[in-house]
Amino acid sequence: MPNIVEIAVSNDNFTTLVAAVQAAGLVEALQSPGPFTVFAPTDEAFAKLPPGTVQTLVQNPPQLARILKYHVVAGRFTRADLVGVNSLDSLEGSSIFIDCYQDTFEVKNATVIAADIEADNGIIHVIDRVILMG
Repeated sequence: MPNIVEIAVSNDNFTTLVAAVQAAGLVEALQSPGPFTVFAPTDEAFAKLPPGTVQTLVQNPPQLARILKYHVVAGRFTRADLVGVNSLDSLEGSSIFIDCYQDTFEVKNATVIAADIEADNGIIHVIDRVILMG
């Protein structure tokens, strides 16, 4: 089974995320055994950010790494695992608000558009917005 990075690289909806992970120097971390739960923004999600934001972040790898780590949680959490959970602690160190019930699966300000994509070192939930700290 492919790992989280291999799945992202093989999916055309994650070209910006893959470039960001590479620019932030997080490829090796996300290829490690984990397990991790990744809330993965699509290219469309990155496109919703104000113009120039992605370029600015790529030029500031520490800030980019902080934002990307905010999308990752230690451990493997399926949608079913998250029902009724209020928040999880991200690798960045801040809590991520979770709203997961029967018809709803939201992570902070983003909606999960595809859940439970299995990887050998974790699980991916695809989100429609980049989630920002604060």
